[in-house]
This record gives sequence, C-alpha cells and structure tokens, in this order.
Amino acid sequence: MLKFDWIQVEVTSYCNAMCSYCPHTVYRDSWINRHLDLDSFKKLVPSFSKTGLVFLQGWGEPLLHPNFFTMVARAKETGCLVGTTTNGTLVDAVVAKEIVTSGIDILAFSLAGTGKDHNRWRRGTTLDQVLAAIGEVVAAKRRYRAVKPAIHVAYMLLRSGLENLRQLPLLLQGRGIKQVVISTLDFVPSPELAEEAVSFDDPQELARAKPLLDTVVREGEKRGLDIYYYLVDWNRPRELCTENVLRSMFIGSDGSVAPCVFASLPVSNHLLRHTCLGSIPYQKLHFGNVGEMQLEVIWEKPAYRDFRASFALRKLYPICQGCPKLYAVTPEK
Repeated sequence: MLKFDWIQVEVTSYCNAMCSYCPHTVYRDSWINRHLDLDSFKKLVPSFSKTGLVFLQGWGEPLLHPNFFTMVARAKETGCLVGTTTNGTLVDAVVAKEIVTSGIDILAFSLAGTGKDHNRWRRGTTLDQVLAAIGEVVAAKRRYRAVKPAIHVAYMLLRSGLENLRQLPLLLQGRGIKQVVISTLDFVPSPELAEEAVSFDDPQELARAKPLLDTVVREGEKRGLDIYYYLVDWNRPRELCTENVLRSMFIGSDGSVAPCVFASLPVSNHLLRHTCLGSIPYQKLHFGNVGEMQLEVIWEKPAYRDFRASFALRKLYPICQGCPKLYAVTPEK
C-alpha cells in the first residue's frame, strides 16, 4: 500500500513571469529565489516508491532548474507517476523533445484567460506562446510515437474573466489536451485582488456563474476535453481540505517540509494574506527539513501528527483557518 497519494516538490522558486495575482509578484520585495539542490532531491528519492505521484512544481517555473530532467529521471526510476506545471515560455522544439523522451507522465500548462485577458494577468507570457508550446509537445509526441505526457491545462478563473470562459472549449479543441482543471484564486496576496477571488456564497453570483461553468464542461465533452472545476462555497465547510494533507506533503525549494504549498511561501518577512476572515498575518508552517532528517521521520514527528489530527478535532491551525481549500466543492459530472 502506498504511504502517500502525492508529494509535491518545489524544484525552484525562480520564475521568469510576473503574474499579477501570484505571491511571487505581489511579495517580490520579500521573495527568496533559489533552486532545490540536487543532494536534497536525492534524499527524497527513497520515499517516491511509496508515493502515487511526484509533482515537480511549487511557486516557480520548474523548467528554469538546470537539473530538472535529471530529477524527472530519478523520480521515474522509482515507479511513481511524475508531473509538472509550466508557464510554457521555455518550451521550444528542443525542450519539447526532452519533455517527451524523459517519460514524464503529466505536463500542465497555466492559463488565466482566453485572449488578451491571459496576457494581462500573466505578464511575461502570452496566450499565443502557450498554445505554441503545447503544439511543440504534441508534435514531439507524434514524432517519437509517444503517449506521454498527458497534456493538461491549469486554468485560473478570475471574477473579471467569467464571461470570457465561454471561449475556452473552442480555444483548446483539437490541441491534444486531455484534461482542464478550472480553479479560483485560493491565495489572495493583496486586498485589491480579493475582488478577483470568485466564491459562490453569494446566491446571485452562483446563479450566474454555475450555469456558465456547467455549459463550459458540456461544451468540452463535445470537443473531447475533460473539464473540471471547483466551487468555493463558504457555507459548506469540508472535513478535510482538497490539498489532502493526511496523505500528501509539500517540499519547499530549501528542503523544508510543509503540509501544502500554501503553508510554504519562499518569503523572508511576515506579510498579510487576505481571507474570508479578513487580512491576517501570513506565517509559514514547516515540520522539518530533508537536509537534516529522513522524510518519513519528519512525517511521524509529534508536531506533524498533531497537525493532521487537528482536522478530526476541528481545531485548525491558523494557516488553515479561512483557507478556500476547506470550502472547495467539486460538482458531480
């Protein structure tokens, strides 16, 4: 039996884009840029054979890491699935060949719009650039007669982009994309961005947005696309967040071990995050470092066990209070 459903590894916190809604941009004066060193990564490898999926991505652009494909190879040797998410800016024909021949299982591309809205929110990237990068990977798969990687799209839905979402199925049709996951802004780094965080506790907004999302799902099915979305409903708390912290973990680019990506921003100062509870101090939550201790030993530390027990006891740690991941509802298809 696998011990972990997935382990997410932040191979780098460097990024070559300046997405307006990302903490990397908003907190840039406090941001710590670093690559996960290869020795720390190698210490993780024994745990990968007990893991269903290793996802090589955090708050940075993974393909910036000079040893990214070495990491893919080491993870693949253990028998687990391996995936990553990219902004697409570095994917040309040469990199597409490396991606396909590496055997990586999942490659997701980030989008935040269906036209100029993407370019506005994801500065440093363009929609045409991302679509061209997807095309390069599809061409490389065809050239090498490969079925991997499965190409996914991670779509950030912002409130101002609701109507433009209608164009998504047509935009992605016939591009070799297997799955699209539409998510909302879960970490709000500034009060100005709070207006862009879609939630569905407002009955009027729900009445407008849910039929639109369901239409997008149906239109996707007609075009061979599996489209999924989450609703953030502040009236319907879950027993456990969608980050699945009882059977997964996040490894930061400094080797730190945290329950999820939201608990481990690479920042140097105490900053504010903005939640349904108002503006509250952001504090990281780490339970150890793989440079000092084996991953399974960290997992069994009393402090980490207490954190996991906090969900059953309904005595959540401050980092979890007001987090949208506790209120994310996945509609049945």
